[in-house]
Amino acid sequence: MATRTIAVVLAGGVGARIGAGRPKQLIEVAGRPILAHAIAAFDAHPGIAEVVVVMAAGHLREAAAITAPFRKVAGVIEGGDTRTMSTVAALRRLEGEPDDVRVLFHDAARPFVDAAIIDRVLGALAAGEAVAVGVPASDTMVAVEDGVVVSMPPRETMVRFQTPQGFRLGTLRKAYELALADPALSATDDCGIVHRYLPDVPVRVVAGDERNLKVTRPLDIAIAEHLAGRDPQ
Repeated sequence: MATRTIAVVLAGGVGARIGAGRPKQLIEVAGRPILAHAIAAFDAHPGIAEVVVVMAAGHLREAAAITAPFRKVAGVIEGGDTRTMSTVAALRRLEGEPDDVRVLFHDAARPFVDAAIIDRVLGALAAGEAVAVGVPASDTMVAVEDGVVVSMPPRETMVRFQTPQGFRLGTLRKAYELALADPALSATDDCGIVHRYLPDVPVRVVAGDERNLKVTRPLDIAIAEHLAGRDPQ
């Protein structure tokens, strides 16, 4: 039996930086909620068996209405207060799944993920345990402490992470088991958890796409409308 792949769309954030008064994943781009755009690529991909949506508290009914047309959506669950805890909620939802299942975690605020990116993640997971999506850094990147530059890594070694991030479920479970036992836990994504708590597991990086932007600030809405082929109102 072929290994199943489950996509988890993380929509647990409330979008405070965008200032819309509601979760950004519910904002419409080109006449369709950002959440619907994000789900669509996974729902249409032949390599994805099912989709689980993790939604911000208080908005599950809205999310359920948005996800209703998508045949692969197996459930909408409530997320946590942080990205990390939303992933934990998803892992609890997947407790009955075997360790060799592949799981892709995607930010709901990235509406333009496409089949080519998903293909590259699945291809890397065929022989790997953890996969990130990245695009080359176009700016010089520096580390700053107290307003002073303390290091300047070579730009050609730097990438900006996108999503989806892919894992063997058993690998991510083990990483989170260790992470949740650490009182100093601090992380912004799931590959970071694997890299920190399972340092012997290589995190492979495949090519992303500049179109796969994350809608975070008001300007991003205008950019998203442009990418969707419609001028902003």
